[in-house]
Amino acid sequence: MTWEEFLEKMIKLVTSFGIKLLGAILVLVIALKIIGSIKKWIKKSPKLDKVDPGVRTFMYSFVSIGLYVVLVIVVAGMIGIPATSFITVLASCGVAIGLALQGSLSNFAGGLMILLFKPFKVGDYIEASGESGTVVEITVVYTILLTPDNKRITIPNGTLTNSVIENYSAEDLRRVDLTFKTAVDSDVNQVKEILETVASAHPLALAEPEPMVRLSDHNTSSLTFITRVWCKTDDYWTVHFDLKESVERAFAENHIQIPYPQVDIHVKDTDKK
Repeated sequence: MTWEEFLEKMIKLVTSFGIKLLGAILVLVIALKIIGSIKKWIKKSPKLDKVDPGVRTFMYSFVSIGLYVVLVIVVAGMIGIPATSFITVLASCGVAIGLALQGSLSNFAGGLMILLFKPFKVGDYIEASGESGTVVEITVVYTILLTPDNKRITIPNGTLTNSVIENYSAEDLRRVDLTFKTAVDSDVNQVKEILETVASAHPLALAEPEPMVRLSDHNTSSLTFITRVWCKTDDYWTVHFDLKESVERAFAENHIQIPYPQVDIHVKDTDKK
C-alpha cells in the first residue's frame, strides 16, 4: 500500500467517523432537551396533579435514569459501537455494580414497597429509625423528612421498610393523653371536676368521644390523674399545650396543691441513762 492510498483511507475513515460523531452529538443535544422537557412535564404537569406526590417523585427519578440509559445506548450505536456488545458490557457492569451496591438496590426495593403498601405519603408526619418529621419527598433510594425545627433528614428506603413506622397523620383524629399530679390530701372529686370542665371547655376538643378523667395512681406523696381528650389530628399540639396551661390556672384558682418532694426525718435518742 502506497502512502497516498493509506492517506486516502485515513481521510475516508476520519470523515466517516466525523459524520457519525457529529450525528451522535446532534442526537445527544436534542435528546437531552427532550428528556429535560419530559422531566419538567412529570414535575409540573397539571394532568398528574391527582397522582400521589410520592409516586410522582419516584416516577420522576425512575424515568430520568431509564431515559439516560437508553440515550447512552443509542449514541454508542451511532458512533459504531455494536448495541449487542454495548448491552453485554452494560449488563456485566450492572452485575458488578449491583454486587457493590447491594444496599442501594435494597433501598430501591424499599422505595417500591413504600409506594405499593403506602405506610406513609408526602405530607405525613412520621417517626421511624429514631427520626421524626414531615415527609417532603420519596425518591428512588431515599425518603426525605423535614423536622419541626426545619432540618432535612435523609433516610434510606431500605432502612425505613425494615423499621417500625409511626404515622401521626394517617388518621383524622388523635387522642391527647395528659397526666396531672396533685397533693395527696386533695379532694378527688373536686380535681376530677376541674379537669373535666377544662377539657370540655376547649373549643378544639371533641364532644364525642367525650373527654375522660380518672384517678390513675395514689401513693404516699401524690395523686395522679389522667386526662384523655380527642381532637382533630391537625389540632393535636394546640390542644396539648392549651390544656396544660388551662389546668395550671384552674388549679391555682381553686387552691389545688401540687406535690412537692418530701423527706421524713426520724430522730432516735440513743443516749443511755
